[in-house]
Amino acid sequence: MTLAAPAPPTPTERRRRPHPLDVVAVVLALVGVGCVLGGLLPRADAGATLHRILPLLLFLGTVVVLAELTAVAGVFDLLGARLASAARGSWLRLFLLCVGFAAVTTVTLNLDTTAVLLTPVLLALAGNLGVAPAPLAVTTVWLANTASLLLPVSNLTNLLAADRLGLDPLAFAARMWLPQLAALVVTGLVLWFGWWRRYRPPGGRFSPPPRQRPADPVLHRTAVAACLIFVGGVLAEVEIGIVSSVAAALLLAGFAVRSPRTLGLHLVPWRLLVFVTGLFLVVQTLGRWGLDHLVAALLGDGDGTAGLLRAGGTGALLANAVNNLPAYLAGESVLSADAAPRLLALLIGTNAGPLAVPWASLATLLWFERCRSAGVAVPVRRFLLTGGLLAVTATAAAVGTLALTA
Repeated sequence: MTLAAPAPPTPTERRRRPHPLDVVAVVLALVGVGCVLGGLLPRADAGATLHRILPLLLFLGTVVVLAELTAVAGVFDLLGARLASAARGSWLRLFLLCVGFAAVTTVTLNLDTTAVLLTPVLLALAGNLGVAPAPLAVTTVWLANTASLLLPVSNLTNLLAADRLGLDPLAFAARMWLPQLAALVVTGLVLWFGWWRRYRPPGGRFSPPPRQRPADPVLHRTAVAACLIFVGGVLAEVEIGIVSSVAAALLLAGFAVRSPRTLGLHLVPWRLLVFVTGLFLVVQTLGRWGLDHLVAALLGDGDGTAGLLRAGGTGALLANAVNNLPAYLAGESVLSADAAPRLLALLIGTNAGPLAVPWASLATLLWFERCRSAGVAVPVRRFLLTGGLLAVTATAAAVGTLALTA
């Protein structure tokens, strides 16, 4: 039993069969619109919600375009090859570099970038090195989730929490750097002992790949510059939708000159935008009809260590039961902005906790599809057991460190 099909579908099959996530996104959006038209959700409330998420949708749309074109420019592929070269044949050193690469990508470009774009890079790297792909694949999906605590741009839930608490990127990072560090340490330990040590090659050595060069150096440099502008703008506290739009526009201009055939509407992540919009409307409707009371009972009260652990545990539990975004939205709706420690604990649970099942986060679903397309098999039993262990330990460690500074 595996988490991936042995053979990807043909291009004809892809055209004939709608992607499962496309169906989910459209159905969710239709249900959300139906809730508004049917009176289950007042139009004034729906309008306020759409007004709130419009900047988030702008950011999501432009940052995905930025990440996709950065991958096409060969930035991720070249970095992956250089990671392998820097490891100098050491399996342990490769592990540390891959963890660092995935963590930095998640922190700066968000978790969906890691799941969607970094996964095929590391899978291809495994093939080039002749090593088992499973540990590299699991590295991307785990770090996509557990490394998404540090900056608002790292995760959509972070953007919501930062907006709710009125925290700019540096203030948010000041609150979350220690929980992020704790989550990374725990993730690294479980990754090494649960996956990398088990699949290490004989003697813990591999043959480094030959040095690679970008196919188009101009596009490569343009993509690097766009990413640096994006990261610099975020750290300078420029509105994230603006800085991601500027960075994406720069890279789009470069491709318009150097490779216009690459551009098209397929770059627009309509599925993600429709999914998020529908999800907000549906969760808000459910909150009005009883969900808020259930979540409030699960969260309890109190800002002490026990209360924070309960909030984090509730976030992780709800994320694995449904999905991390509706779990956070449901929790946020019953917590006031004055309860900042509990809101951040809930955030930790919904970010670091959705690892026990494949549907717990959108990033995990996207990762699953990338593995399936590549024909890579990941053992289900080990994935579920180690993912459940990490969900518990990473959430507990991160919330515990939050309690020390709350």
